[in-house]
Amino acid sequence: MKLWPFNTLIVQLTLLVIAALVTAQMISLWLFVDERSLAIRAALGFEAAGRAANVARLLENAPADARPAILEAADSPLVRFKLSRNPSATVDDYSDGGVIEMRVRRLLGDSNHRDIRVEVNQVEGKILPLPHLSGEMAEMHMAMMKGELSAVEMNLSIALSDGQWLNVETRFERPPLQWPFYSTLTFALSAALILIVVFWFLLRRLTGPLRRLASASDSLGRGEEVSELPMAGPLEVRSLIKAFNQMQERLTRFVADRTRLLAALGHDLKSPLTAMRVRAEMVDDDETRTSLIDCVEEMQSMVEATLTFSRGLIGSEGTELVEIGEFLASLQKDILEPFHIKPGPEVLIRIRPMAFRRALRNLIENALRYGGDATVTYETEKQSLVITIEDHGPGIPQEQLEQVFEPFFRLEESRSLETGGHGLGLSISRTIVRAHGGDVVLANRNNKGLMAQIKIPLSEDVPLSGEKDNLATPG
Repeated sequence: MKLWPFNTLIVQLTLLVIAALVTAQMISLWLFVDERSLAIRAALGFEAAGRAANVARLLENAPADARPAILEAADSPLVRFKLSRNPSATVDDYSDGGVIEMRVRRLLGDSNHRDIRVEVNQVEGKILPLPHLSGEMAEMHMAMMKGELSAVEMNLSIALSDGQWLNVETRFERPPLQWPFYSTLTFALSAALILIVVFWFLLRRLTGPLRRLASASDSLGRGEEVSELPMAGPLEVRSLIKAFNQMQERLTRFVADRTRLLAALGHDLKSPLTAMRVRAEMVDDDETRTSLIDCVEEMQSMVEATLTFSRGLIGSEGTELVEIGEFLASLQKDILEPFHIKPGPEVLIRIRPMAFRRALRNLIENALRYGGDATVTYETEKQSLVITIEDHGPGIPQEQLEQVFEPFFRLEESRSLETGGHGLGLSISRTIVRAHGGDVVLANRNNKGLMAQIKIPLSEDVPLSGEKDNLATPG
């Protein structure tokens, strides 16, 4: 299954940056809400403690008949005051209790003599508003808190001078998670700015040089001439480009030196062969003269074939874009013996036409010579062009399927050039195909015969099928 464009470097890094930004924003929001919750809870707790201390002072200084009125006046929707013989708070179950107790003592001017108890409990899950809230107030509270009332309950009991206890009950709701508009806007602007910088960096500093390097590597693997790549991008990418340029220079120099050496060798061999031919013509005995001339001509033919093979039959020929069906049809007209081509899909491929024609001709003529017939099929498979040549001949022994690609190796033992050639045909074909970035393999067919299969990768810059502008005319 194709994952494009999610398998590209720029998309993956962009998604990674977005995920990191969202995660950081959520953590910041969670910390902000928690700090806000603590601040609100502390403020409400301090406010309740202050009211409780004031009410306790009033109750101690007021007559007994005025106490109900004081308690009624002090009550509010969120804080309730009651007088009782027993304290409602027993144990401090939460860390805020000590802070509340110290505040009450400070407001009452009491150090450690008065008994003050604070019980703070965390309430988890969905809870209802305080039972003493009115219906309208409860609905408003639920709407404001969005139905989720995560709260802290505080029971405060203050011992009065007459032995009674002032019990204070209150609840602090944790504020719901909110994402203000300006926070959203700030996040969007920050993300956009970061992504712009990331895109600029990736497109111009990283992915651009990498794409050029990948394209140059593909062209170099096909034997095409590649100009030196400019040094661009981060240090690691520049080092990679520098290594590629050095490798290309060394390979080019090696091939050029080998070609000059072979050209000089061919030139030097021609002179003694020509002299031998002249001396052979001077031999009086007809049979001996004919035998010597044939040997010289064979040697001269082998030298030329060897030089042609060593150069890879590529030379300086440039690559051209051809449609493989038309290319095979043109080749079919040039080969004297008939062979069959099965129709296939329209495939455009960039090749060196003359060299590739020679590779195909060698394989097809080999099938016609030893198999008696040849059937050519072609198709695309995983971004590659696959050309298959099949015959109905005797095949090749399994242990020699790879050996036949070695130069001068011949299955035909008569050593006759008429029946076996020099043993360079398959070697030349594989050399040419490998120079195009592909390979040739042989396999025996189950129903008798031999199959030769060529596989060449398709170039990424080849247009879609049907776009035949600027195609090479099959020669």
